[in-house]
Amino acid sequence: MQIRELSVPGAFEVTPRQFPDDRGTFWEWYRFDALAEAVGHPLALRQGNASVSRKGVVRGIHFADVPPSQAKYVTVTHGAVIDFVVDIRVGSPTFGSWDSVVLDTVDRRAIYVGEGLGHCFVALTDDATVTYLVSEVFAPGREHGITPLDETVALPMPFARDELLLSQKDLDAPTLLEAAASGLLPTWEATTAFTRSLDDSWSSR
Repeated sequence: MQIRELSVPGAFEVTPRQFPDDRGTFWEWYRFDALAEAVGHPLALRQGNASVSRKGVVRGIHFADVPPSQAKYVTVTHGAVIDFVVDIRVGSPTFGSWDSVVLDTVDRRAIYVGEGLGHCFVALTDDATVTYLVSEVFAPGREHGITPLDETVALPMPFARDELLLSQKDLDAPTLLEAAASGLLPTWEATTAFTRSLDDSWSSR
């Protein structure tokens, strides 16, 4: 598989090598060792999630407190989504920026969203099925959101506003600057310190 870091540090695109034959296709959609080498530490698997979304559904921008945050390894098993990673780490050189990867059943890519980053996707097809491997179990008190319609972040939505479907929670979420002013966002300093501790623990084994 090929792994490349996105323009948001701590996020990676994973493109597997596919092996088609007359029976179908085989590919490795997750490799513990390859991801750990690229990221600097392994993804400590604590929970697996899945969602099915109608075309136009927007989920996110979601994030969790640091530490321990919740790193995610995300791929699609049916349909297609555009997946966004947003740098919400206050003090980061790329604070407020984003990058994206199309996840579908053609290239079968995955995206790794590291600790302290925001995550959002938009379903491009009906019945878009997304699976997530995550580093921490769901803990409502530590998990937060930023509205994906924030004009400061300016995610390029693939559909008109009246074609998007968001939860009320995501609609009511603060903007990036509101969340920063309230102290809700992780900091670059805290995030890098935490990920460095994971890197050091892994490299000392």
